[in-house]
Amino acid sequence: MPNVSVRNLVEFIFRSGDIDNRGRANSPEAMQEGSRIHRKIQKSMGTSYQAEVPLKYAKKYEEYDLVIEGRADGIFMEDQKTFVDEIKGMYQKVESFTEPIFVHQAQAMCYAFIFANDNALDEIGVQMTYVNLDTEEKKYFRFEYSFEEIQNWFEETLLAYKKWSDFEYHWKQKRNASIKPLEFPFPYREGQKKLVADVYRTIARGKTLFLQAPTGVGKTISTFFPAVKAVGENKGDRIFYLTAKTITASVAKETYDLLQAKGYQAKLIQLTAKEKLCPCETMECNPVQCPYAKGHFDRVNDAVFDILQHGNVFTREEILAQAEQYQVCPFEMALDISSWCDDIICDYNYVFDPHVYLKRFFAEGTRGDYIFLVDEAHNLVDRSREMYSAELYKEDFLTMKRILKQYHPYLSKLCEKCNKTMLEYKRECETYRTYEDIGGFLFSLMRLATELNEFQKKHPEYPERKEVTEFYFALRNFLEIYDLTAEKYVIYTEQTEDGRFRIKLFNVDPSENLQNCIDKARATIFFSATLLPIQYYKRLLSTRTDNYAVYAHSVFEKEQSLIAFGNDVSTKYTERGRASYEKIADYLTRVVMEKQGNYMAFFPSYRMMQDVAAVFEERCEENTLPVKMLLQTNHMNEAQREEFLAQFEEQTDDSLLAFCVMGGIFGEGIDLKEDRLIGAIVVGTGLPQVSNEQEILKNYYDSNDESGFDYAYRYPGLNKVLQAAGRVIRTTSDRGIMILLDRRFLSHEYKGLFPIEWEHARTVNCEQISEVVRKFWQND
Repeated sequence: MPNVSVRNLVEFIFRSGDIDNRGRANSPEAMQEGSRIHRKIQKSMGTSYQAEVPLKYAKKYEEYDLVIEGRADGIFMEDQKTFVDEIKGMYQKVESFTEPIFVHQAQAMCYAFIFANDNALDEIGVQMTYVNLDTEEKKYFRFEYSFEEIQNWFEETLLAYKKWSDFEYHWKQKRNASIKPLEFPFPYREGQKKLVADVYRTIARGKTLFLQAPTGVGKTISTFFPAVKAVGENKGDRIFYLTAKTITASVAKETYDLLQAKGYQAKLIQLTAKEKLCPCETMECNPVQCPYAKGHFDRVNDAVFDILQHGNVFTREEILAQAEQYQVCPFEMALDISSWCDDIICDYNYVFDPHVYLKRFFAEGTRGDYIFLVDEAHNLVDRSREMYSAELYKEDFLTMKRILKQYHPYLSKLCEKCNKTMLEYKRECETYRTYEDIGGFLFSLMRLATELNEFQKKHPEYPERKEVTEFYFALRNFLEIYDLTAEKYVIYTEQTEDGRFRIKLFNVDPSENLQNCIDKARATIFFSATLLPIQYYKRLLSTRTDNYAVYAHSVFEKEQSLIAFGNDVSTKYTERGRASYEKIADYLTRVVMEKQGNYMAFFPSYRMMQDVAAVFEERCEENTLPVKMLLQTNHMNEAQREEFLAQFEEQTDDSLLAFCVMGGIFGEGIDLKEDRLIGAIVVGTGLPQVSNEQEILKNYYDSNDESGFDYAYRYPGLNKVLQAAGRVIRTTSDRGIMILLDRRFLSHEYKGLFPIEWEHARTVNCEQISEVVRKFWQND
């Protein structure tokens, strides 16, 4: 049966007018922040105040029931009258409000009708409570309705929504009917049927699964297919395929196409970043600079309904064409289309980032029958730390002080006050310094943010507006993240490498923040070819202790690969130098000369990569070796990346050796099958460079009775190693070699971390490597 949240219903039906990002307080998103304020107000209202009251109403139509549900912020009695309280946190000064924003009032009216209907009340009241998130200043509006009056209004609202609920009901009937006969599109590989069953069982039980799935097991189809079958059996309603890279998103889309060819009918959208969808030369989302922003909300519902009737897969090109026809913002329209899609392929941040997530699905207090498929889940550790951290720079306060002095002297003084505090922090800081409390500084930031928001509202156009807006968003981000800080955060200051001074709210352990997002879904599947050690990822990506974990065995035969550890190489920083670089170059020379083909060598840093490449080039010149060299460069764009990879497609008589950096753009996510890559030489253990932040991580986990070195250095480094080595064997017909050069790999700390498939690895020295490689290729 179709269902809709009260918030989504009223925002969908009653929104109108322009997109305008020139004042954050004007955006609907800003109004939904501030759950801390909600709780504080609710607690202050006394024991008779019912907080967070769940409400549900089913409207019976001929073919289905439409369920409308939500959670009222509060319900209370006063003078024998019942009032429904709707609390809205906001950034602008609330005393300027002369009336409530109607979409907020409509939300309260829906709750009021449901409560009055459930309790047979003849009349019901609505209270709108607006509160400034910085000053906690409040303003109230009250309205009273007879039951007949509010019932008539509610029925008219549902009537306006009926064509949408009709569409949803009929489409899902069609979708589910197409899923029932759907079968796995390939013959099952060894162990794959069990893997598919494990994923299905996890979804059916509403659990979380961590899946270590080596390359070749078909992890995309093995997770997507059971998720689709679960939806067809009402064990889920919408699939989010989450990824960090475009290439894995493309694989997900290809998997959907494969099932569609077998009869699967579902509506799919791949969300594209706003920058890539914006049709304007400069991305200014307001009605003055953008014709698509002006009146967008007056036209977008018609645009969405139209496109839904004429297709199932909504590509970037179709979205741009539809947006042009209806003169609406393509990015915002794409988000609206996603509300009616069964499968959504998108970046992690649309689910997990507190500032970017899709509020129509994941707003505070909501939960849905969603299935999260999190691809390349090893990337989510660092990404989530980034999402839930925030920073401010001293130099930016000085810049704002100078800009704002000519427009608003008081704002300039507030910037100066913040700068002085930052100066005090700077004087106290040698390398880095941590703080338990920054309460005084925080109060200054709140005052600055409130005044700056008012200034932005009153001055929509001035030359430096873009620069000031970016600063304002960074300031807001810092204040909002501060609300999340607890024992899983470290607040610290440091002088950065570029000479600036910053204060950072660092989310050292993102598990709690991620769990809050996971809890909004029915089930979550984390999967990757390199989810080792599994306990590390279970610990950092979730707080639950009853999550499942599955190790999918590789479908590749051990004869397909040679895995060898060089026992006479060290890449420790203190042992690097000409002698060690010559040894590494010797390994490279011996390996490449045994068989003509394409190879990649991965290094822990650009500097070491360049130094070894220089030595190797000398060898090639001295011995006229038929080897073409490629070097990865820093900050390669998409075209340069494609040009680099195109070299592996060429057919030549010379070998190709590409020098790359571990953890870089060629260290994962590339798929060079068959003879396009026959060997990878991984130099070093991939340990992150020692930095203030890595040391903060190490100290944090040490203080929590866990291995700080493992969490901050060894495990992240190991992932880079496994990813780099995994570039070689991609299909059941591939053969190739993986040579790992660092004697630390032979220690028990590392041996217990390697994949089961590496059990046949050998230990060699430089003198032996030629013969070992030669024998491997002789068996080709």
